[in-house]
Amino acid sequence: MKKQKIQILLAGIFVFLIFTAKASISNEGLTPEQLFELKTVLEVYPSPDNNYIAYTLLVPRPFTHNSGSDYRELHVYDVRKKISMPFITGNKSIFSIGWTPKGDAVTFRANFSDQPGIQVYGISLSGGESYPITQHTASVNSYEFIDDNTLAIVSISPDNPLRQELRKRGWDIEVYEEEYRQLNLYRYDLNTHQVVQLTKDVTVFDFTLSPDKKWAAAAIAPRNLVDDSYMFKDIYIVNMLTGESKLLVDVPGKLENLSWSPDGKKLAFRSSSKLEDSVAGSLFVVDVPNNKPFEQLRNYVKAMELSVIDIGWKDNNTLLYAAEEGVDIVLSEQRLDKPTREIIISPEKVCFNRFNFKNGIVTFSGNTSQHPGELFSYNFKRKTLEKHTNHNPQLSDIKFGKQKKHVYNARDGKDIQGVLVYPLNYTEGKKYPLIVYIHGGPEAAVKNGWSTGYSMWGQIASARDYFVFMPNYRASSGRGVEFTMAGYGDLAGVEFDDVLDGIDDLINKGMVDPKRVGMGGGSYGGYFSAWAATKHTERFAAAVVFVGISNQISKRNNTDIPWEDYYVHWGYWTHKKFEDVYSRSPIKYAHQSKTPTLVLHGTEDSRVHPAQGLELYRTLKLHGQAPVRLIWYNGEGHGNRKNVHRLDYLIRTMEWFDYYLRLDMPKDQMPEKYPDFGYW
Repeated sequence: MKKQKIQILLAGIFVFLIFTAKASISNEGLTPEQLFELKTVLEVYPSPDNNYIAYTLLVPRPFTHNSGSDYRELHVYDVRKKISMPFITGNKSIFSIGWTPKGDAVTFRANFSDQPGIQVYGISLSGGESYPITQHTASVNSYEFIDDNTLAIVSISPDNPLRQELRKRGWDIEVYEEEYRQLNLYRYDLNTHQVVQLTKDVTVFDFTLSPDKKWAAAAIAPRNLVDDSYMFKDIYIVNMLTGESKLLVDVPGKLENLSWSPDGKKLAFRSSSKLEDSVAGSLFVVDVPNNKPFEQLRNYVKAMELSVIDIGWKDNNTLLYAAEEGVDIVLSEQRLDKPTREIIISPEKVCFNRFNFKNGIVTFSGNTSQHPGELFSYNFKRKTLEKHTNHNPQLSDIKFGKQKKHVYNARDGKDIQGVLVYPLNYTEGKKYPLIVYIHGGPEAAVKNGWSTGYSMWGQIASARDYFVFMPNYRASSGRGVEFTMAGYGDLAGVEFDDVLDGIDDLINKGMVDPKRVGMGGGSYGGYFSAWAATKHTERFAAAVVFVGISNQISKRNNTDIPWEDYYVHWGYWTHKKFEDVYSRSPIKYAHQSKTPTLVLHGTEDSRVHPAQGLELYRTLKLHGQAPVRLIWYNGEGHGNRKNVHRLDYLIRTMEWFDYYLRLDMPKDQMPEKYPDFGYW
């Protein structure tokens, strides 16, 4: 009875401390409530005459609505009047925006109730209601205008009639990986709504039409499977009248953007440099038609410490490309006959992913360390960068922790970059708790822009006076092929050493308390966090493992990308080096863990099977020496889609870190099972 009273008292103290901690930060710094009110510009597409820019705006779904994904509104910016006009708002989701050939209407994909599945819609520039452009029997995956009356679309093949009949009779089964339906390229007549199928027995994952609309450059793979979309796409040229296709480039690895030159004589594309390269960050140009193999094509960024993320053409002889360069984004111009590039938008100006170029103007969604995505443009003639929208004016009243590019030397002398967010009330000479955020991939990179989201603690943790360190360890993108390949066949080797060296750098500078270091992240970041909690448990006081890998042996056999995993990460199969694969598995070291670990996983995750979360939880529960908790997000995949699950993740993980890193609570106990949402 006495023991029970003590436990109740401790629980009461914990709730009081959490409430006090929240109250102490409620009037300064970014709060979870404020984060879930932020709007973000996503897609950007200028009109043919450049007088208008259509864009989609991500609007958080209110928690008073049914749970689900956020909304995506359609807005149009008038370049001459310098005003933004809402076109489609409310409980809608707008994707794949574009314009009609005449520029008199904005086009987009949406799943509205008046048509089956996802169709192409339009809305007049003068306003009014949206209207369906396509009435296809299946959802439209992508589209492009051939002329005023004809579209090129990609859509899925009809279902097997036998399978449909069996379903009607109660056979609720799936013949795994044998019942995929190919994605076909079609000509779609807007007057008759009839289609002509142009491809057969292959899947078209992406396409773009030549300037004269007679040809499509298409990224085509044998099957509509995830692994094929990663590793087995090649470039084909498809005749838009006859459907005749011809291989243009046999790409040995990952393939992304395709872009025609204005005269239609060349095609630029972004891909990996070789089969084993995990990042599609190299830039190539091929003549159309082509008589050179991939190996003879010029890689315009060869040996450069960057990863190309988007491409376009300025003119027939000049490419534009955006690239990750460390923690920065840079826009460059590359003449085909020149050995070097010219930088257009330099580092530290603004972060972005995709861009559009038309008539001397580049448009994109850009973000900074203190503001999420807004509409930006760069004028080549004036050499000016301009921000056009401000959908979150409330941020001007919020205090932000300092954020900067952080460079340090690894143990072998290699310089490593990352992003460091300071405690909001930082005082020099004082030591603070540290949360290490690890990005996924590992073929990705954290940029020195907006660094706060439901799964990135950024300014939320800063407001609670944490340092947040986000290292771009070796195997990350943004530093060139050699940097990325450093992790090949050496998972959690030099990659993780880089992270430890970054932590030690902050400790040695007297900024971080070595006894108050936690790590968290999702996917590969979850893998690192599990590795921290087991193999390196003596270094970490708390860990958050989200959709992370715990057993590399079982993971390699139940992921939806086994070939990608083999080609670009391991280079050998498990049965060749069984013990080595097991030695890279956190569960091997779970028995020695003294790190309180929170495991969170979506039950429908096909990338990292939910069994990975269960294996880590069970081994830590049975053999570890610290508290462990497992959270299932029912119905979620490789990351949370629903707003309520995103909120739960952010609040729950911050309370986990608070409990073990900041509030001096009993290390053999855990926070309450359900976070305190009282202030919501």
